[in-house]
Amino acid sequence: MALQWEFPGGKIEAGESPEQALARELNEELGIAATVGARVTHIRHNYRHGGAVDLQFFAVHEFAGELQNRIFQQFKWVNLEDLPQYDFLAADRNLIKDLAAGKLL
Repeated sequence: MALQWEFPGGKIEAGESPEQALARELNEELGIAATVGARVTHIRHNYRHGGAVDLQFFAVHEFAGELQNRIFQQFKWVNLEDLPQYDFLAADRNLIKDLAAGKLL
């Protein structure tokens, strides 16, 4: 699924809470120390090719450090209403619609 947009994050390691995993991933991927807030939504998605993902999305309202692109081809900071203009992974698309419509935050 190369060249599609996705949110930063990754797998939860043994002994981590989902919030701790996101904070670690944001540091590894973007070089920031994030304060992870409330869970926004939880999505289970089955891809046509047989893969499945279980995703949890959290609000991050503040962080320390300057954003650095450590692993992505590119990254952007955009307004929520502009998110549908980007080609996101299928598992993220309903979330994108709800965020853009102001339903979740």
